[in-house]
Amino acid sequence: MAKAPVVAGAAAPPGPTAAAPAKKGGSRNMYHFVGEAWKDPGSDQMRQLMWQRLVDWRKEGTFVRVDKPLRLDRARALGYKAKQGFVIVRTKVRKGGLRKHRIKKGRRAKRKGILKITMRKSIQRIAEERCSKRHPNLEVLASYWVGEDGRHKWFEVMMVDPHHPVIMSDPHLNWICSSKHSDRANRGLTPAGKKGRGLVRTKGMGVEKNRPSLRAHNRQGT
Repeated sequence: MAKAPVVAGAAAPPGPTAAAPAKKGGSRNMYHFVGEAWKDPGSDQMRQLMWQRLVDWRKEGTFVRVDKPLRLDRARALGYKAKQGFVIVRTKVRKGGLRKHRIKKGRRAKRKGILKITMRKSIQRIAEERCSKRHPNLEVLASYWVGEDGRHKWFEVMMVDPHHPVIMSDPHLNWICSSKHSDRANRGLTPAGKKGRGLVRTKGMGVEKNRPSLRAHNRQGT
């Protein structure tokens, strides 16, 4: 059979092994779009939805157990798995600093020491500690922000049952069953706790006494 003539300057037809050029950035899955939506909760797509959620959450109690995480992308990034032994608790904590008693003796308002006094741990850590106290048989894995208004902040706290057979048999999760990870929230072993202890995104001059812990350096770190 005679071959077709080749025209000078014309591109050759792609053969069976020719691959189409790859798109810049690659394909994006569902978790990418969920994360993009949560980057701006005040956008047109999220504003009405968040407003209705806060209306409903204000009517609920302080601790509410939910069936599945609201921010699935963030939960999976922090270690969540849809299996037995996981418990998701949505909790709310009041905003603001410490609630100091007003001194009624003779002092200037400037010297009463009431306003602008904040704790050295974040509201997120307070939420994790309260959930740990509420559920003493569970260990806090991590938590993430889900909403706030003028008075409260809401967090979803992921908790794990260290004595559940499914958790104990999972090679990627059974580390939490060790006694080294008991009472994780109160010891600052969660991601929020490590951030508050100065162990995340801090290196160089000024943070030499943060590791291995502030207690090891007589509280001389940040």
